[in-house]
Amino acid sequence: MNQGPQHGLPMTLSVGEVARRSGVAVSTLHFYEAKGLIRSERTVGNQRRYARAVLRRVSFVRVAQRVGISLADIAAALAALPATASPGREDWARLSAAWREELDERIAQLKKLRDTLDDCIGCGCLSIDRCRLRNPGDKLGGEGAGPQRLLVRKKGR
Repeated sequence: MNQGPQHGLPMTLSVGEVARRSGVAVSTLHFYEAKGLIRSERTVGNQRRYARAVLRRVSFVRVAQRVGISLADIAAALAALPATASPGREDWARLSAAWREELDERIAQLKKLRDTLDDCIGCGCLSIDRCRLRNPGDKLGGEGAGPQRLLVRKKGR
């Protein structure tokens, strides 16, 4: 571990140290690195070494994932930052504002699902006349009995 000038803190961290300090599995860190979300340098012994800033980047990824942001969107957001910089408050405020509309849409969809879910409990086939989620107005009832969305059509039928 390389020692930094400030109070003997390490300048770089091993993959195990990053995993321990971030609460993320080593395999997850390798996955994040493969996806370009974080990066490491290799030692002469081919061991990964991470800058301390990677801890905040990992936290940023985990928080964004937790609220439902896709890894592709997270990667695009992090690509706007220097590879060795950790996202700060201003970065999070800017990026979270950009994601707010998408999250508001998801929240509205989940509320609609929650409020209409009672009509589907026990339905199974989702072709009853009251299903407002998957079969409004029982449109599938005209196609026959049973779970029309799940039936595999045979040739000639």
